[in-house]
Amino acid sequence: MTGIKTTGEKKLMLFSGRAHPALAKEVAAELGVGLVPTKATDFANGEIYVRFQESVRGADCFLMQSHTSPINKWIMEQLIMIDALKRASARSISVIIPFYGYARQDKKHRGREPISARLMADLLKTAGADRIITMDLHADQVQGYFDGPVDHLFALPVLTEYIAGRVDHDRLTVVSPDAGRVRVADRWADRLAAPLAIVHKRRDPDVAHQVTVHEVVGDVRDRVCVLVDDMIDTGGTICAAAEALFSNGAADVIVAATHGVLSGPAADRLKNSQVSEFIFTNSLPTPNEVALDKITVLSMAPTIARAVREVFEDGSVTSLFEGRA
Repeated sequence: MTGIKTTGEKKLMLFSGRAHPALAKEVAAELGVGLVPTKATDFANGEIYVRFQESVRGADCFLMQSHTSPINKWIMEQLIMIDALKRASARSISVIIPFYGYARQDKKHRGREPISARLMADLLKTAGADRIITMDLHADQVQGYFDGPVDHLFALPVLTEYIAGRVDHDRLTVVSPDAGRVRVADRWADRLAAPLAIVHKRRDPDVAHQVTVHEVVGDVRDRVCVLVDDMIDTGGTICAAAEALFSNGAADVIVAATHGVLSGPAADRLKNSQVSEFIFTNSLPTPNEVALDKITVLSMAPTIARAVREVFEDGSVTSLFEGRA
């Protein structure tokens, strides 16, 4: 049976789009439920059709879809699934988005630009979502774009636990790849009780994805440096930062990020980098062309499942991270 009945006859139902079914199956296993059977197909012209194979009337529905490539297709599929749940009389609709698409477009840098992260929130709300459960947003302010509860999960406890078991604490330095991620790196440094360094960089405004690294602020010589970020997309920034660390005498560099987007030239950049290990979570599926031996993927399914259970049982998602993140 796909639903969990508790006191008060509440029923939890878990759904998944087609973007990242492996993670959804892991979450279902953690919760002890099955994924609701769903028919999802593409018409010849690219339109998406969705129909759920079981009644959702009166159920608390949790719909998983991570915004991986092709990102616009999976966002549209999620919106259609939300609409189907709303029209089928679901009691509540919580959307689980491990990787929130368009989160980097969180503000206007220049005139005539959109704020696409806000548009995403508006689309989800209009479709019928009551709540968003997401993880390590690129900008915390995106939480405020959605007119409803947003549960913001963190991969920090999972990632730092892995690092702590792999690296000699006395040799460890946490490094921010740029000034904009210092706050994230500072949380890492606090949790690992390690010193913090920063790679100062400047982007060339006339060349897309081009980064010029200038200097390293902090002592990294003979240290094992852990470069931390929320996501790795094309790999340009992080690989350039790693080169700067090695140029400044780092003994080794490990990269850790929640979201392995890994698009475009990322495969070649990661393969050719001197970085000894890239650590990601399974918030996104790892592209086949980037399946390198030095990539480690850690599961966030237990964390997501605990958050779902807290929401379903009217508990506290925040309590999962108090004193940990």
